[in-house]
Amino acid sequence: MSDDELNDASRLRSTNGEGRLGHSGVLFAMCLALILVVASVAALNLALPDLAIDLGANNTALTWIADGYTVALAALVLPIGAVGDRIGRRTVLICGAVVFGLASLAAAFAESTEMLIVWRVVMGIGAAMIMPGTLSTITATFPPAQRSKGVAIWSGFAAAGAIIGMLAAGALLERWGWQSIFIVSAAFGGVAALAAILLAPNTREDTRHRFDLVGAASTTVAVGTLVFAIIEGNERGWTTTPVLICAAVCVLALVVYALKGLRTEHPLLDPKLFGRAGFRAGAIVVFTQFMAVFGFFFVGLQYLQLILDYSPLIAAVALIPVAAVVMPTSSLTPRLVSVVGLKYVMVVGLLLIAGGLVWISRLHADSGYVPFLVGLILAGIGIGLTGSTGTSAIVGSLSRNQQGVASAMNDTTREVGSAVGIAVMGGVFSSQYASHLPDLARLPAQAAEAVRDSAAAGLVAAERIGGPAGAQLGAGVREAFIDGMSAALITVAVVLLIAAIGCAIKAPRHPTSADDAETLDGDPPVQAS
Repeated sequence: MSDDELNDASRLRSTNGEGRLGHSGVLFAMCLALILVVASVAALNLALPDLAIDLGANNTALTWIADGYTVALAALVLPIGAVGDRIGRRTVLICGAVVFGLASLAAAFAESTEMLIVWRVVMGIGAAMIMPGTLSTITATFPPAQRSKGVAIWSGFAAAGAIIGMLAAGALLERWGWQSIFIVSAAFGGVAALAAILLAPNTREDTRHRFDLVGAASTTVAVGTLVFAIIEGNERGWTTTPVLICAAVCVLALVVYALKGLRTEHPLLDPKLFGRAGFRAGAIVVFTQFMAVFGFFFVGLQYLQLILDYSPLIAAVALIPVAAVVMPTSSLTPRLVSVVGLKYVMVVGLLLIAGGLVWISRLHADSGYVPFLVGLILAGIGIGLTGSTGTSAIVGSLSRNQQGVASAMNDTTREVGSAVGIAVMGGVFSSQYASHLPDLARLPAQAAEAVRDSAAAGLVAAERIGGPAGAQLGAGVREAFIDGMSAALITVAVVLLIAAIGCAIKAPRHPTSADDAETLDGDPPVQAS
């Protein structure tokens, strides 16, 4: 029996010996924790109108209530993933679930926007402790023959988790206030921690070397300032002083990371990894996929609520087909990769997402839900293909000892892609919406400003005006919304097309595995306790 087979058998015996449910139990526990993190990114979007009323939050405050979580998660997930590699991935995950749950419970009782933003940031710190351990525990404990399937299922839940979060939030908001979302999240955090304790082994890196503090600090600063600049640039303008300062700090931090990483024997994330075709292709695919997904949620939810007049719950239900398509597609993707190759599955997936966005971009104000559903299904199939292949390409480029960093890199790419997607789609949508509005000269100045600010305010103004004039304004706002949505979707579809072309040229024909990377790097086997 080979060393790899002995290590895998040892891990399996350890799992069964502690009364766990084997690999199925590990997968269940890790996907449960994953849903907790991903759902919290999207769920609060449905509660923003209630928060604006209850806490008197303005647009800037609402942005940071939603994105304070994302900034903390994106900035810290990479160094915390490396910490999990050293002291135990399950240990860090459980601590993160406790931090997340307590912060979520505190957020439910926040009485000001400032306090809610603070607790959302603390929730993001907890999420950064949870997220890397979910994927790295799967890749470190599953034997090679089952690892790709485990990653595929994880990827499916990573994509579907946002829909699950919005669906749960919509159901809660139908009966209770926004506080119920945080209370349920806190309880779910406790369940996720308990599942990890009972069902998952505590994997960690076997070797010991000095922790790369400079790499941890520089990547945290680089990612944090990048996401901050994207959010603030979209909100206040790309040439404002805070945005320019953050951009400069981000560039400086990246330079420090690259120079120090090339000279360090054991860097946090080796800059040379970006020279590996699989790692680079995986990062691009994951980035563009989540750029498209969360950018689409930004305009797609508004389309369902403002144009089709759906309630928050019905709007969330209307997105269920994405999750219904993503899950089986993700499960089938490893088989497709083995038949046609990694490169072609990546390319087809990106093209399907782009095709779904282009299809939806051609809708009109009176198109209804069925044509929208066709675009959802196309995009959902593409998401299932790209999520699994992109993640597998990233984690396969690092050894099993480094799966915490591999998982964290995958998560960082996701979060930055999400922030970029919302910023790009939001910026294009806002500019095109405003430029396609009808003449507002006859409206009172305050009403005209409200119409320019958002389609929701425009439709409220049209309803208040009433009569033929109100109906005409409402029709004009809807048409301007459709024009803005179409332009935003086409913009991201072009980015996906460019990424697909790049993958067709540069992506590897066959995937590498963590065992291949282990052989190349000369790392010893992972340890499970």
